[in-house]
Amino acid sequence: MKVSLFYLPTVGTRAEIERGMVGLRGDLYRRMLSELSEQAKLADDLGYDSISFTEHHFHGEGFELSNNPVMLDLFVGMQTRRIRVGQLGVVLPANNPLRVAEDIAMLDHMTGGRANAGFARGYQRRWVDIMAQQTHGIHGAQPHQHDAIDEANRAAFEECYRIIKRAWTEDTLSYQGKYWRVPPGETPWPLEATRKWGRGVENGIVKAVSVVPKPLQKPHPPVFQPFASSERSIRWCAAENATAVLPPLFPAYEHQLCEIYAEASGKPLGEGMGVLRDLVIADTDEEAKAIWRDSGYFCGKEWFEPFGFSQGLVDPKTGKNPDLFENGLALVGSVDTVTRQLEGLVKRLPVRWIFAWMYNGLIPSDRLMRMMELFWTRVLPRVA
Repeated sequence: MKVSLFYLPTVGTRAEIERGMVGLRGDLYRRMLSELSEQAKLADDLGYDSISFTEHHFHGEGFELSNNPVMLDLFVGMQTRRIRVGQLGVVLPANNPLRVAEDIAMLDHMTGGRANAGFARGYQRRWVDIMAQQTHGIHGAQPHQHDAIDEANRAAFEECYRIIKRAWTEDTLSYQGKYWRVPPGETPWPLEATRKWGRGVENGIVKAVSVVPKPLQKPHPPVFQPFASSERSIRWCAAENATAVLPPLFPAYEHQLCEIYAEASGKPLGEGMGVLRDLVIADTDEEAKAIWRDSGYFCGKEWFEPFGFSQGLVDPKTGKNPDLFENGLALVGSVDTVTRQLEGLVKRLPVRWIFAWMYNGLIPSDRLMRMMELFWTRVLPRVA
């Protein structure tokens, strides 16, 4: 099993967030970066596989100040030796796919081949609608939304991914799609240097481009998709050999999605699958749950429930939510309790990845680093 740390990241404590517009405070952003630096170095020393950052914009509220996950990856990569860095993920419908291909390839070289590539569809309309204007008005599509907006979002996502994959693996690229055209039309390029030493120009007109650099890892960095929760997304991941990362879902549905991936990919059950889990460890279960209420529960209730994420937890027969702790949907408790929760999780769901969400900012950095150490040195060896 591989373990990645997942970061929004959050700026400010709960008390600071509740005062309002904490995202405007540069001092707190710098504090977050300083704490992130120390946490990343510890994770590197302990042996964690990777660190992953999300992409969101305009969050004056303080949650998810992570507008450029590739830059955060580089920030961490330049201060560490072996830990991999990735994105969960770059929101493709709101980005230029050629620039994404270039940026991740640059990151891969600058970190010595330690880049992961994570791609998301985007669900928050406040920023996706604004940032995706160039792709013909693509909008954010929330989890469990199935309509024309969702369909257009998915189409843009898949087209962007096709362009990125070809940009990484083909010497020259031309593409004519619904949202992107490469080149966009009859573009003149009469340079003699290109005729002698380049490619892609015919009779002074651009016919194709070379997207450079290519990634250091061949054919490209490992690909992840957060947070897949539909059969269609799981089948896409299986077809593209991408690791699907599930948010906490009703246990039977989690297992069903793992079975779909295995059937579609021909891989053993759990291969190519990961799960996102809250991780809080303290001396006692009561202390851990109190910390979680001010971090995971607070963040989930105030920020994520309005987007519909909790719908996937509902038991379709009873209409009730399962116990998060008893079902290993959140890893919260003492070392012994978290060990039992993780043992139960991997027994019922043999996934290969755990993405541990530890709520930086909402949990003091020294306590968070102690949790990282306990999970790596006291929990994982017993489960393994």
